[in-house]
Amino acid sequence: MPRHQYKRQTASPDSVYKSFEVAKLINYIMKDGKKTVAEQLVYSMLENIKKEDNDPLVTLSKAISNVTPDKEVRPRRLGGASYLVPTDIREDRKIYLALNWIIEAAQARSNKEFHSFDLKLAEEIKEAAKRQGPAFAKRQQTEKLAAQNKAFSHLKW
Repeated sequence: MPRHQYKRQTASPDSVYKSFEVAKLINYIMKDGKKTVAEQLVYSMLENIKKEDNDPLVTLSKAISNVTPDKEVRPRRLGGASYLVPTDIREDRKIYLALNWIIEAAQARSNKEFHSFDLKLAEEIKEAAKRQGPAFAKRQQTEKLAAQNKAFSHLKW
């Protein structure tokens, strides 16, 4: 049977900042199709960053590049045993992982310090831009696991 090729949709930039990264962040935060709520959260988060830094887009792109992993491990089954094989990551998956790790770290923050999600997200992005915080730790953990399993890199196929 012939396999149907999936047509990848190209993302359009957001309306305010004309940035693909901001559009991706809005789409990953969105729940139940409520895009305007996600847009309000992201834009207020960028305004909070703008108060302390001069350009929030530079801070956001720096945070994404600091959290983006280069390698990840995938399990491969060979002869009854399962091996964790380090593999390179596609560009779109790198951005997906980085933004999701930042969002998850912001959601995990306590409500005592910051009362709203946009403040939590702003703080997490500022920490990731400085190479700190749980999202950056997740990247280091992923790359460390890939380095530990480098011996199985010949099992790629």
